[in-house]
Amino acid sequence: MELAYIPSPSSGVIYLGPIPLRGYAFCIIIGVFVAVWLGGRRWVARGGQVGTVADIAVWAVPFGLVGGRLYHVITDYQLYFTDGKNWVDAFKIWQGGLGIWGAVALGALGAWIGCRRRGIPLPAYADAIAPGIALAQAIGRWGNWFNQELYGKATTLPWALKIDADPDTGRVAGTYHPTFLYESLWCIGVALLVIWADRRFTLGHGRAFALYVASYTVGRFWIEYLRVDDAHHILGLRLNDWTSIVVFVAAVAYLVISAKKAPGREEVVEPAAVEDGAAEEDGPAEKDTEAKAPAEAKATKKP
Repeated sequence: MELAYIPSPSSGVIYLGPIPLRGYAFCIIIGVFVAVWLGGRRWVARGGQVGTVADIAVWAVPFGLVGGRLYHVITDYQLYFTDGKNWVDAFKIWQGGLGIWGAVALGALGAWIGCRRRGIPLPAYADAIAPGIALAQAIGRWGNWFNQELYGKATTLPWALKIDADPDTGRVAGTYHPTFLYESLWCIGVALLVIWADRRFTLGHGRAFALYVASYTVGRFWIEYLRVDDAHHILGLRLNDWTSIVVFVAAVAYLVISAKKAPGREEVVEPAAVEDGAAEEDGPAEKDTEAKAPAEAKATKKP
């Protein structure tokens, strides 16, 4: 008998009349708002305009959601496209299943489109939103708690997560490592690390984002090792462990190469800001010209 454990919600959805309010969706939405809020503050601090981060998020967030779902469905296709499974379930995003790798990859494509439309560099934007993305992940992982998913090996530790049995999903009742909590706490640490390093070393040209990616993959590697849900294995390691290794190497390589080729931090100057500044500069000059015209006319007027 366990003396202490973290209880799981009896249900991940509350009905407001006929409308279902799902805990998983709420966590994702709150995470997005936090990421946009923090990213916006950091962007303005670097010289950008208010509202730019939110405008680009309109592109990045939908792309990220689609990318996250695609990665999950492709890497766990057996859950949807094998005998006895319903392929329609692949579209039921509220039941969980967003792969961060796909979310970041396709979200970056959406951000690139948004940045192109605004005429600003993607690396600078990525640096501004990096810690916000980590916090969004930290909040989003609590959606897995509502769905009673992504837990680890069985344990009797005081902070073990109690899971209820579910024949439909194959869940077995017991207490397990709360890997959702481990990753949530790790992501908070990643966000704080990136904020500190960005202030201490004045990171630029995408290096704050690369640091976020590298530090996140370190935690994801050992957390993934604890998980017991079904996953594809390659040479004894889960697929996401291999993904963590590859992405970590790529992020570190980018940090090193970028620091040599483009040291320091780029200046953020939005085209709209330049135009506004030019207008302000032209304003007084035009007024001076208008003021001088009558005076010159009087000076040249014959008595």
